[in-house]
Amino acid sequence: MAAGILDYLPQKIAEIIGKLKEWQREEVIEIRMRVHQPLQLISLHGEIFPLDGKNKPCIITPLDLERAFMILVKNSYYALERQLAEGFLTIPGGHRVGFTGQAVLEDGNLRTIKNINSLNYRISRQVIGVAGGLLDKILDREEEHILNTLIIGPPLCGKTTLLRDLVRLISDGDERSGLKGKKVALVDERSEIAGAYKGIPQNRIGMRTDLLDNCPKARGMLLLIRAMSPEVVAVDEIGSREDVLAIEEVINAGVKLLCTIHGRDYDSILRRPSLKELLAGKAFARYIVLSNKAGIGTVERILDASGREVGRGG
Repeated sequence: MAAGILDYLPQKIAEIIGKLKEWQREEVIEIRMRVHQPLQLISLHGEIFPLDGKNKPCIITPLDLERAFMILVKNSYYALERQLAEGFLTIPGGHRVGFTGQAVLEDGNLRTIKNINSLNYRISRQVIGVAGGLLDKILDREEEHILNTLIIGPPLCGKTTLLRDLVRLISDGDERSGLKGKKVALVDERSEIAGAYKGIPQNRIGMRTDLLDNCPKARGMLLLIRAMSPEVVAVDEIGSREDVLAIEEVINAGVKLLCTIHGRDYDSILRRPSLKELLAGKAFARYIVLSNKAGIGTVERILDASGREVGRGG
């Protein structure tokens, strides 16, 4: 399990997880705590319901959730207000903790969430080299640059992991593919890609990468193309109309794009109203479609701007 993650759990829960076999801990990708329900761990190979000291499932109490939440906010509730309104917090290492409870509305907008009834710790993993076999397939050899690329996949299929490693390779340069290092501007709205803590990346994102952490994607893209003269802009989980407008500005500035989006497949994103014009205009020259059929990060297909298959995993 990622170093330090147990520090953000109540002692009782941390001790129970700590008693699992090392290989079991290393395969955990989610820790889920739901009030009055058993502690649940999602691993690479299924579910685990750890037992307490009485050899029974560990039932999560309201006090467990309260203690966990207080550890997460660490007396910084108001400083974290924007993240709270988004329904998640990011902790050092890029691990995202989502939560549900009672919504507090203000003028019809979600202000925060109180009376927490569920927490989900999503464990971030950096896998160095996972993008090595794909870089060749998103290169424009004539321009000696990358093609605008959109990574598609449902949750928990490795989109962010792949994006992170592509950013690293493009920034550092890759001898195998012959790509020289490029200036990359990374907008990391949820601190999941770089795993920044107090603005400092905890993950390897490349020597030529400029990081804008904890900033809304659309605003961040516009800021970076004006301030940092990037050759590539990278961003996770696009989808809103504001994102689309910012992407159009990036393209018009002559800057390449590397993005991810939630979706089952290519056809599913074509049906999204906010993306219709952007995709019809062939803004992206490559689509990488991921799944978890053969494990997290399975590359199903690689498509061109018209949706024709040009490759598979590798």
